[in-house]
Amino acid sequence: MAVKGKVIITTAVTGAIHTPTMSPYLPITPDEIVADAVAAAEAGAAILHLHARDPETGKPDQTPEAFARFLPRIKQATNAAINITTGGSPYMTVEERVKPAATFKPEVASLNMGSINFGLFPLLDKYKDFKFDWEREHLEATRDLVFRNSFKNIEYILETCYDNDTRFEFECYDIAHLYNLAHFAERGLVKPPYFVQSVFGILGGIGTHPEDVIHMKRTADRLFGDDYRWSVLGAGSSQFRVAAQAAAMGANIRVGLEDSLWAGKGKLATSSADQVRMARKIVEGLGLELATPDEAREILGLKGGDKVAF
Repeated sequence: MAVKGKVIITTAVTGAIHTPTMSPYLPITPDEIVADAVAAAEAGAAILHLHARDPETGKPDQTPEAFARFLPRIKQATNAAINITTGGSPYMTVEERVKPAATFKPEVASLNMGSINFGLFPLLDKYKDFKFDWEREHLEATRDLVFRNSFKNIEYILETCYDNDTRFEFECYDIAHLYNLAHFAERGLVKPPYFVQSVFGILGGIGTHPEDVIHMKRTADRLFGDDYRWSVLGAGSSQFRVAAQAAAMGANIRVGLEDSLWAGKGKLATSSADQVRMARKIVEGLGLELATPDEAREILGLKGGDKVAF
């Protein structure tokens, strides 16, 4: 929720969903990831959610070596809190996915709170040709893909990061994922305040109807009361519609080229910073203010950038 009128903007700069064919602006190389992340922070993002890519093909790369090529550079260039994915790609094992967070001990790491169908195959209808063979295969394979995040997987990630004082961005793609988080809270395996990132618009998860947004918040309110901080992301064209509704309801916002390639109908965003500036207009139009990185650390109970391992 917005705390004292402050709204945290998280920016996810590249992810593992979109492929190089889809946008010339999608960051692929370490230099591009650094430039996009720093520009987003300068535009007002308090948290940077990071994935790595193979610089030659753009394929998702979850090796610590890939992250090492840009993490120190981003840290030196900005005060923004850095969030390392443990989602990686749906095709990776949980051991592969958690390794960068275990290695670098970030302030924040993402954590998917349940298994879902993860359908990206409708994107095949939008592109005739692809730059790299892996892109078509990556999308087609999601017709028969369950993104596995079992209770055992979640426990493994929590246990691996227990002693690092890393806090989590709990990614909840459906209502059941909120109940999964409540289960871990009841067991004492996660500590408040819970940073709940509600994800709307992935085929296989909850939709983007305004009632879906309301239902997600109403359920989280009932389960967690004042013990959580809510953030939202809308996939694709729903990005700013969901952001505007949720911000008016007290949410923080996540934007970035991982979640959407667009900066308006039919207009590709040239950077994640484009989307941060658009989100900022929504926030300030509601009479609210962006949280600085240090304010975000206070709101979420983060350990500080001086306690990471990069």
